Amino acid sequence: MTPLDHAHAAMEASPEDDAARLRFYDRLAGSELFLMLEAEPEGDRIRPALFPVEGQTFALVFDREERLTRFAEGAAPYAALSGRALAGMLAGQGIGLGVNLGVAPSSILIEAGSVDWLAATLEAAPEEVEERPEQLAAPAGLPEGLLTALDARLATAEGLARMAYLVAATYAGGRRGHLMAFVDPLPGAEPSLARAIGDALTFSGVEAGSLDVGFFRASDPVAARLARVGLRFDLPEAPKAEQLPGAAPGMDPDAPPRLR
Repeated sequence: MTPLDHAHAAMEASPEDDAARLRFYDRLAGSELFLMLEAEPEGDRIRPALFPVEGQTFALVFDREERLTRFAEGAAPYAALSGRALAGMLAGQGIGLGVNLGVAPSSILIEAGSVDWLAATLEAAPEEVEERPEQLAAPAGLPEGLLTALDARLATAEGLARMAYLVAATYAGGRRGHLMAFVDPLPGAEPSLARAIGDALTFSGVEAGSLDVGFFRASDPVAARLARVGLRFDLPEAPKAEQLPGAAPGMDPDAPPRLR
């Protein structure tokens, strides 16, 4: 059972639960997916293998490479993409997603309209501001669903930062909010981390909620204050160099592959 299997099972067990449905789509968007191709990629251009089902067209993706191999009954060309990049690539193309078809408990057909909805939901970009917290305290009053979504999202952010702390913050002028503070982020990873937190908030089902994101060095004096009062999240260590995301088409969210 993979994380996507578990999210799918929870959605199926409670079909009227919007929060469970959102958690499934959050997990799908945050997962590395293996897209079956008609042929090997040509640079940044890929041609998905498309299958007609009941008058609709679907691309096939799997959350484990071995599941794709099992479906194809042998080796098959593929591109490894984030769910976010895949949704953006397919949006408006009239193409749905067949996820883990016939090879996993999370086997599901997602129609093109739902793919378009997912891409639109993920489009919102964080707003960048320059503020520094003046007071920090332990987080309080946050919904359990949001904490679960944050934990799941950060579990997929291998090597992008050493750790993160969730705190309540008060800024100059008296504004108050909650802050996810990343310590020692990988240079250039800040936008990806901010998007991950924004996605977790979006798919948690919290209405009209907001969550600030900040980046600090371990040598910064505020880091010790964060450690004293914050809820700590440890991010997984980076995979070995030959396994780093970006080696396959689609894993760089700022340079997704193009259809051809």
